[in-house]
Amino acid sequence: QVQLVESGGGLVQAGGTLRLSCAASGNIFSIPAMGWYRQAPGKQRELVAAFASGGSTNYADSVKGRFTISRDNAQNTVYLQMNSLKPEDTATYYCNAQVYLIDSATGYRYSEVWGQGTLVTVSS
Repeated sequence: QVQLVESGGGLVQAGGTLRLSCAASGNIFSIPAMGWYRQAPGKQRELVAAFASGGSTNYADSVKGRFTISRDNAQNTVYLQMNSLKPEDTATYYCNAQVYLIDSATGYRYSEVWGQGTLVTVSS
């Protein structure tokens, strides 16, 4: 099994900064893709920023130039630095990972995992 533990959410004023962290733990063989999604009340979950398999990064247009995703492969951790926050960034942020787990029978198996979510509230 794999667990994703998120931290770093909170309340911040518009223009402020927050840094989210997501650490994966478990019987991990590799994590080819990992990133952040968010869901605001009454809206669908959307991609914020992610590392795709192969190492490229994808950002939502609404956060380009303000948010930066980074990762520490040795710690199986991904970060989201959020600058110049806006009230419309208010949402629950979820970490997502596409993981290959160590499997005693097959060697490894694929799993997609979500974190429990961390709330980011930006006041105007």
